[in-house]
Amino acid sequence: MKNILLSILLLTSVSFANEYVVISNKNMKDLSINQIKAIFLKKLAFIEDIKAVPINLEARDPLRLKFEKEILNMSFSRLKTYWTTQHYLGHRPPISMKSQKSIKSFVKKVDGSIGYINAENLDNSVKVIYKWRD
Repeated sequence: MKNILLSILLLTSVSFANEYVVISNKNMKDLSINQIKAIFLKKLAFIEDIKAVPINLEARDPLRLKFEKEILNMSFSRLKTYWTTQHYLGHRPPISMKSQKSIKSFVKKVDGSIGYINAENLDNSVKVIYKWRD
């Protein structure tokens, strides 16, 4: 019986370790995957009357690369080209933060903010608006 419980616990933690979430401030309404993508590509600036504030991890962070592939459907090089073009049109990419902890803290405090973290770092201070796994 003890071995069965241990096996279940290990399986749960292994599957949880590969789960990621897009989070928002608790005041944000639910968003579709297309709205999330539009916010991070700066094609959607407001959700109702609240300014959308997308937050990225640093450029080569493994979770950011997973987010760009899964949510934005773009490779690192394709996204770099996109933002180079947008720069000449006067648009800036989302701000970047060094850690998931800083993203969660920012999202918790700023209305309209949206970011992504490992599900293992999740708590009830933020709202989950999308989940994905490796």
